[in-house]
Amino acid sequence: LSGAVMNRVTAENADFSGANLSGARINQGYLGNANLTGAILTGANLSYADLSNANLSEVNLSNAVLNFVTLQEANLSGADLSAANLPGAYLRGANLSGANLAGAELISVHANDADFSAANLSGANLFGANLAGTNLTGVDLTAAHLSQMCLTGANLTGAILTGAEMYRVDADSADFSSANLSSAMIGQGYLANANLSGADLTGANLSGAHLTGANLTGAILAGANLSSAQLDDANLTGANLTG
Repeated sequence: LSGAVMNRVTAENADFSGANLSGARINQGYLGNANLTGAILTGANLSYADLSNANLSEVNLSNAVLNFVTLQEANLSGADLSAANLPGAYLRGANLSGANLAGAELISVHANDADFSAANLSGANLFGANLAGTNLTGVDLTAAHLSQMCLTGANLTGAILTGAEMYRVDADSADFSSANLSSAMIGQGYLANANLSGADLTGANLSGAHLTGANLTGAILAGANLSSAQLDDANLTGANLTG
């Protein structure tokens, strides 16, 4: 099926496990509950397709075009989505644990309550994305673009955010405990009531950030820029604020 044209196909509950669909065009296709385990979809175009509840575990979607695709409650655990394009994708409740999304375009995606635990999102672009309530424990977001995105209530325990761009991010009540945020750019970020206990914020830019009520106990803030930051009611017990 490599290079096949399947635009607007209906394949609900179909079994494509292990199939080679590289370069296929499945625009606006309906593949709800389909089984694509281990399928090869490198460079495929699934723009506006609906894959709700589909099983895409271990699938290869590297360099695929997935504009405004629907992947609600889909299983993408261990999938390869490196350098894939997913602007406006709907990923609510999807399982992307252990997935490779390095360099992926995820602008304005909706991934509320999704599971990205231990996923690789290094260098990914999540500008304006909504990941409220998402599980991002242990995720790699090195040098990722996270500006103006929503991380309200998200769990980023132990996440790697070294050098990440997080300007004006909304991370109200998010959990960054033990996360690595060294050299992260969080200017004017909203982190009220966030948990940053034990986090490494060495050299981070927090100028103008809202940290009201934040938990910074034991955090490392050596060389961090906190000019004009709001720290009312924040807890900095045991924090390292050396210049």
